[in-house]
Amino acid sequence: MTTIREQASRGLKQGDAFTITRTFTERDANVFGEISRDMNPVHYDERFAAAKGLRGKICHGLLVGGMITEIGGQIGWLASGMNFRFRRPVYFGDTVTCVFTITEVEERNRAKAEAVLCNQQEKVVIKAWLTGILPGQTERTILAQT
Repeated sequence: MTTIREQASRGLKQGDAFTITRTFTERDANVFGEISRDMNPVHYDERFAAAKGLRGKICHGLLVGGMITEIGGQIGWLASGMNFRFRRPVYFGDTVTCVFTITEVEERNRAKAEAVLCNQQEKVVIKAWLTGILPGQTERTILAQT
């Protein structure tokens, strides 16, 4: 069991934060493109990326933004809304750190969170605002067993 899952099984509260890091590869983008059917040439063609003013091909924004789902899955977050602000491109070989912070917990475990994703130069590449439902006691017991 991961430390993120362990914390979730004990219960989550406002201010809890989780951090993960991932380096993105061209293979990641190719697989994501096949699954999502997003074949925008900015992800596959150097010439097209250059014509857009980029220094090379870039990762799909939702591939990078998907880092929040790794954390959400570990804590048993049931998403009801996600809002992304894509600030900078992520190039193949970039390492991105995602900090996911629970900003509000309401009655019936409804919650809000913010995620800030930064590249290896500590520049924000994505900001996200999330709404969802945190696991209740029964779900936390099951999380502890998985």
